[in-house]
Parts: sequence; structure tokens; C-alpha cells
Amino acid sequence: MRIEELVKKGERKNIEFKEYLCRKTHLSKDRKLSLASQMKYRVLSGEGKAVYVIGVTDSGEIKGLNKEKLEESFDVLQEIAKEAGLSIAKKKIIEKNGNFVGIAFIERALQKEHLLIGTAGHVDHGKSTLVGCLVSGELDNGDGKTRIFLDTQKHEIERGLSADLSYAVYGFKNGKVIRLKNPLSKRERASIVEKADKIVTFVDTVGHEPWLRTTIRGIVGQKLDYGILTIAGDEGITHITKEHLGLLLAMELPVIIVITKCDRANEEKLVKLEEEIKKLLSLVGKVPTFVRSKRDIEHLPAFWETKIIVPVIRTSSVSGEGLELLDELFKFLPKRIERVERSKDFLMYIDKIYTVKGVGIVVSGSVKEGVLRKGEEIFIGPTSEGEFKKVKAPSLEVHHLSVDTAEVGEVVGIALRGLDFEVRRGMIVSTCKDLKSTWEFEAEVVILNHPTKIAKGYEPVIHLETISETIIIEPLDTEFLAAGDKGRVKIRFKYHPYYIREGQKFIFREGRSKGIGVVMKVLN
Repeated sequence: MRIEELVKKGERKNIEFKEYLCRKTHLSKDRKLSLASQMKYRVLSGEGKAVYVIGVTDSGEIKGLNKEKLEESFDVLQEIAKEAGLSIAKKKIIEKNGNFVGIAFIERALQKEHLLIGTAGHVDHGKSTLVGCLVSGELDNGDGKTRIFLDTQKHEIERGLSADLSYAVYGFKNGKVIRLKNPLSKRERASIVEKADKIVTFVDTVGHEPWLRTTIRGIVGQKLDYGILTIAGDEGITHITKEHLGLLLAMELPVIIVITKCDRANEEKLVKLEEEIKKLLSLVGKVPTFVRSKRDIEHLPAFWETKIIVPVIRTSSVSGEGLELLDELFKFLPKRIERVERSKDFLMYIDKIYTVKGVGIVVSGSVKEGVLRKGEEIFIGPTSEGEFKKVKAPSLEVHHLSVDTAEVGEVVGIALRGLDFEVRRGMIVSTCKDLKSTWEFEAEVVILNHPTKIAKGYEPVIHLETISETIIIEPLDTEFLAAGDKGRVKIRFKYHPYYIREGQKFIFREGRSKGIGVVMKVLN
């Protein structure tokens, strides 16, 4: 195709015009991330391929560049592609009136992309049912038929209430959705992980108030990319809705609000709810964007970068309203967490512990850093004595698929060999040989809610990664802290030492008393 014919058709789903890409301007951190996100969307829209035309303005005017600027533009484009997990498969240079126009053909790199998305919201607001519909493609019968695809414990199914974290998965291949024909089949889940070039894992948390600590574990303890907050159209915002929104924001997660059960509410009620959502978000410095069509998604700002925009989508698991929009959004969303060098030591906080017949003890969690290879020696701990024990990892699984490696953002099960001590949630699995356990650390905290004063000796429960442990707090800069106060404190674990690092965020609570904090200094 001649360049004039290509340009005449204009920018469309998988074609992008760039007049000139300057290294200084376009490779600044924020601009680079924004352009990488744009490129991902172009590639997804073109089912795995996109075309970038350099030397052409947004309006389609062919200006061309000199050789030096064209080569700089190609280099910048390659850096942006690398950031997005893509590559330039082919380049073409066309001379035009003494200048040059470049065409770059962008394709997916061979690596898989794995999104980890946490769901939160009040009990019976349709979290599990929504996820069940997405992964299976089946509509619900109004009684939560599809939620069975997530809840695996007998009492959960009988009562219709989730009591522990559940996981579900679906994927995309060249931009097309791959769903589970039989979501209860372990073999099918494994096939999704094997076939898809983009995998979406849902960490479904618990909406029932007595299990709030489990919800916190799901939000704090996993390496989530995004958080979904469900609000039922027929019931609206509740105190649990506000609590869960606060948890997602405390962990600095980009939030997507999904209004569920829209088939049970009329237009007037839904409009009123959207106004209430707008008011609620304004209190925490956020702005809603109401997504009504795929075009809205195409023009959606990079909300995960701005940390201000919150997409709001109406859905119904019974009628199917909005489910295609969620598919389109997840197809479009980039992996948010920073890429970690493969040479970095592997790190995972243990979330669940199983005994599997014929295998032995298996621990699972989401990978925080590095890469683990099957058969590699690993260190687990700390034990009650503060030690890290060396064992082997003879096998690894991601959603029941046996894999050779486990990487950042994946939820992985690790079989353990050579175990002669008790494994607890909150311990770590690492390939690092130089690990130190900690009893005490200093932190900056903010008290969100407390009826009296927090003084030396206060004992709430901390939630840091998958650690859930009673701590003893001692204010350092003042005699006590009250609701709304911010201050530095010393914290000591009451029963066991743990592995923690500076910069980790946490939540602590006791009844309705709550606070958030960040580790500032590890003491001993």
C-alpha cells in the first residue's frame, strides 16, 4: 500500500500517526508510560499488531523528517515498545519530497502478560457472580448460579456467602477473549494459562463484615494491579462499601467501580446512585468517568497513572449488560506493577498452605519479585526462632498448570521438599541466602478511626503483605495519638518474627479502630 493511501484512511484502531518522537520529551517517565499504554491498546485493537507512521501529523499531513530525526523516532518507538512488552517486527523508510517517512510494524513480544485484579464490596453485592459470568461467559439465573465457579468450600456454596479468598481466571489471545467452558475443571484453567497471551486472575475477597480481616488479606497480601469495587444498583452504597473503598485506596490501587444488579433498579435509581458515587469519590479526591460504550474505553484517560480518575460501569449478571465493556476494559488495561529484573531474588509471601496427596506440603501466594525455577533451592521463614530453612521446590503450578518458572504477579503454588518445621501464613519463600527476621520496626502511621487515645502498649492486629499478627504500638514523637493524627511509632510483633522491608504499606485494626502506615526503619 502506498503511503498516501495509508494516510488517507486516517488513524484508526491499530494505526497511529506520529510527527516526531523526541528522546528528551517522549521518554520522560510519565510520557513514556502513557505512550506505552496507548501502544498496547493499538496492538490489542489490531489483534496483536499495530502500525506506527512517523513523519505524519495527527491530521494526516505528510511532513517527513530528516534521516537523523527519523532514526531518533525509531529508537524512541523501540523504547516505548519495550516498556509495553512489545517489539518492532519490521521497519520501512519511504523518501518523500527530500524528507523521509517511517513505518514501524509493532507486534507482541513472546512473553505473557498477567493481570492480578482484586474484587471488593458489600456482601450480596454480586462480586463472585460477576466474576463467574466473566470467566464462563454464562449469564446468572438471578440466584447466584455462576458464583459456584469461585466458591469451593461446601459451607460457602450452601450458604451463598464467601468465607475465604477465591481465585478465577480467564484470558485473551490476540485480543480475543478465552473463557472457561467448564470453570470447575482444573484442566481447563490450566489450558487458559497455557494458551492465552494475556491472563487475568481475579482475587475475589469476602463481603461479609465478620470476615473483614480476610478481605484485608486479599487486598494487602496480593500484588494486585487493580481493584474492583462492586455496588449493587438496588441497594447502593453501604458502610462496607466505604470501608472497602478505603482499603483499596490505602494500598494506592487504581479503582474501577462496577454497579451490579442493574436489572433490579430503574433508571432514576441508577442515576441517583451515580450521583452518590460522585459525591463519595469527591471526598477522597477522585473523579468518576461513567463508561457507557467501547468508545468511552478507547478514550478513557490512563486512570492508573493519574490516580484520580475512577471508571464506573453499569452491569447486570442476569441480562449481560456491561459485561462486554468489562471484557474490553481488561483487554485494554496494561500491567501496572513495575517490571522487576529477572536476576532479582525471588520473593513470595505465603498466603495459603495445602497438604496434597502424593506431593506433600504446597504453599501458594502472589509473586512479589524475581523468578523461581522448578527444582531450585529456596529459603522459607522466619521460624519462631527467626531462622530461614533451606528446602527444594520440585514443582510449580499456576492455576493448575505445571510450569517451569514463576514470575512477578502470578499466583503460584510451590511444592516443598525437605520440610521439617511448621509453615505459617506470613512467612516468605525466597531464593536470597542473606535474609534477616524482624521483631521491631519504626513506621509512619495515620489513625483513621479510634474512639479514645492510642498510647504505649496498644495492641491491634497488623495486616502487612500476608502477615496477620498482634502488634504492640509505642508512639515516639508524642505521648498518644487520636483519630486523624499522623505520627511516628515503634511497632513490635507480639508472637513471631517476620521478614519486612522499608517502604511496605500496612493496615492495623482492632474492632472498628483502624489505621494505615508505612515501614520506615527495620530495627531488629
